[in-house]
Amino acid sequence: MPSGNGYSYKGHGTNSQGNHYCARDYGNGSNAYHYSNTNGSYYYSNPNGSTYYNSGSGSSTYTSPSGNSYSSSGSGSGSGSGSSGNSK
Repeated sequence: MPSGNGYSYKGHGTNSQGNHYCARDYGNGSNAYHYSNTNGSYYYSNPNGSTYYNSGSGSSTYTSPSGNSYSSSGSGSGSGSGSSGNSK
């Protein structure tokens, strides 16, 4: 059952390589988790179905709940597919 902040922890820890993970339960069938790795990379899976990956070396990829992916090389240029819109 979610706590006052809207989620409860399902689990968290650090594996033998020193990489951290954390999983959350939002109580409505939505779950989220993230990984933080010793090489500086990290990955988020959000309760709305979107994901975000950062390589730790300047590149990243965001995938929206609808499946559109947007990538950045960290050098100011990026590439992606899909359309962008306003979100509030």
